[in-house]
Amino acid sequence: MTSQNSRRTYTAAALVAALGLGTGLGAVTYATLSDGGTTVVREVTVAESDPVAQATGLSIAQIAERAKASVVEITVQGVSVPSQPQQGAVGSGFVFDDEGNIITNQHVVDGASTISVTFPDGSSYRATVVGTDPSTDLAVIHVEAPAAKLVPLQLGDSSEVRVGDPVVAIGSPFGLEGTVTSGIVSALHRQMTAPNEFTITDSIQTDAAINHGNSGGPLLDGRGRVIGVNAQIESDSGGNDGVGFAIPSSTVRFVATQIISTGKAEHAYLGITMVATSDGLAVTEVRPETPASAAGLRASTGSEVVDGEEVPTGGDVIVAFDGKPVSTTAELQSAVDSLRPGDEVTVTVLRGGKRVTLDVTLGTRPERVDG
Repeated sequence: MTSQNSRRTYTAAALVAALGLGTGLGAVTYATLSDGGTTVVREVTVAESDPVAQATGLSIAQIAERAKASVVEITVQGVSVPSQPQQGAVGSGFVFDDEGNIITNQHVVDGASTISVTFPDGSSYRATVVGTDPSTDLAVIHVEAPAAKLVPLQLGDSSEVRVGDPVVAIGSPFGLEGTVTSGIVSALHRQMTAPNEFTITDSIQTDAAINHGNSGGPLLDGRGRVIGVNAQIESDSGGNDGVGFAIPSSTVRFVATQIISTGKAEHAYLGITMVATSDGLAVTEVRPETPASAAGLRASTGSEVVDGEEVPTGGDVIVAFDGKPVSTTAELQSAVDSLRPGDEVTVTVLRGGKRVTLDVTLGTRPERVDG
């Protein structure tokens, strides 16, 4: 499901080439932010919260000291290209559980032939990919390391985060491992575009300095809990301009537990393109052989100019999803994301001036938007 709002481009806070070779595998521009988006993430053992940390906030130094053993540097060798040598690149990650599972970005390990994880004490271990999810730009990799080195970070609840809350980012920008930066939550409910062109909803915007090499590292709250995974920056220069974005911890928890259990993550899928209007969400495209198509949703057939804006006409306008009103594309996307493939929901639309409610059985999101 995608929106047709105007877009702003920004850069992945991805990888930095090792050994001073310049930007590497993930230093590309592919993410977009909708200017109109104003919406609103096998059982494993993760670290329990500290009662003292829950009761009071920590200083930046305390947060860094508690988290430093859990944040790792990820070195990737890409698949060889004919006539070109393999190029090393560096990203970040953090220990998710005491079984050796580590969270990072999908774009950090995408196309990797070898992956190495380096802990803060300098010890390094070869890693294998447990699974990746291009739809959320998340990946889980695994290392066989001594138990003493596997110190998980606790996941916080991103739904409780407020604008203005203090945050700390830790990672390996430009290969400088263990770098700590701080700032605040600048905004909530931002939208990012994932590597496969689907929307990552409820992203956290921060002014904590994030640069190439920070990708996959944690964004921590004032109690040292992970509230996001640093993924992208908006920048004209390619460096930090004080506008960074993190994948929310609710999404991290949802995706990582699926990957660890089954090797992949599945997302609910409706199969439409839409644009917000004063009446609701106008359906501009219904993709063939999708749940939306099977349910009988109708796409617009024309358009008209209203107050200087082009508005779709002749199709359905969605006003409620699963019984709850929706008025923005991100609200509907978040509602779909909260469900599972196979879930049955209702979609209420305005059709020819009348309210019509359709029954929809959600499908499984394809690998790409055009899939």
